[in-house]
Amino acid sequence: MQASAAWATLPPGPRALYVEIKRRFTGSNNGALYLSHRDAAKALNVARNTVAGWFRELEARGFIRKTGEHHLGPSGIGQASTYALEEEPCDGKPASKAYMSWRAKSESPRKI
Repeated sequence: MQASAAWATLPPGPRALYVEIKRRFTGSNNGALYLSHRDAAKALNVARNTVAGWFRELEARGFIRKTGEHHLGPSGIGQASTYALEEEPCDGKPASKAYMSWRAKSESPRKI
């Protein structure tokens, strides 16, 4: 995954968010991973509005896929969106690894 063009050109903020999402993966809960914007912002020590773009960036590059939308639960308490890691199998299907087919539109990979 880290050798992909999608990862090589990914800014540090979305990379840190991906690590936070991956920390919640237990080996059997892919597709049911949840991390609210508020909790992500607190874990990464940034403003809540900052992480929204990072979630979108990870989705656009194929690292995560949203499996459930955020909503109000039966008791009126908000429920966070759920995600699947695209590098891991989900619901009995093999990993899609969508990030491997991502191509930069006008960016070139950073040299390390």
